[in-house]
Amino acid sequence: MSTVLVEELQQREFPNRDTETRTSAADVSRLFFNRELSLLEFHARVLEEAFDSSNPLLERLKFLAIFASNLDEFFMIRVFRIERRVEQEIAALSPDGLSPAGQLTEIRRRLLPLIAEQSQCLTNAIFPQLKKAGIELATYESLTQHEKEGLKDFFLEEVFPV
Repeated sequence: MSTVLVEELQQREFPNRDTETRTSAADVSRLFFNRELSLLEFHARVLEEAFDSSNPLLERLKFLAIFASNLDEFFMIRVFRIERRVEQEIAALSPDGLSPAGQLTEIRRRLLPLIAEQSQCLTNAIFPQLKKAGIELATYESLTQHEKEGLKDFFLEEVFPV
């Protein structure tokens, strides 16, 4: 250890446990991020990539699909677990101080705008640009019999076996 570091450690004053007041649970909870809400923030960043017009169009569509897939998993695993705690009346707080019911409320508050943004991006940005590029969604009913048979064959040979 260098002499400079040793001197610095000797000069530093450390808090005296006897004279310092204990930190309250509320103060400690501010030191932690809620893992579910933090994951939602990550998903929001994925969604932001779909809005970035510097990304290629099909990549933007992929980001929307990734966002949707991530939310499916989020609900199947994370939200389900929290809902089960609410149903079982488990009142244990998360490290950031939220109750299970409080977590669900906060998830809903943060998620509803993200889902609206996803829909807006797909409807108002991605679909019109796909149409300009010659890619259009069609209903099954609007397809010819030949196209329907081709889709059926494709599904049975390529999709269903997976």
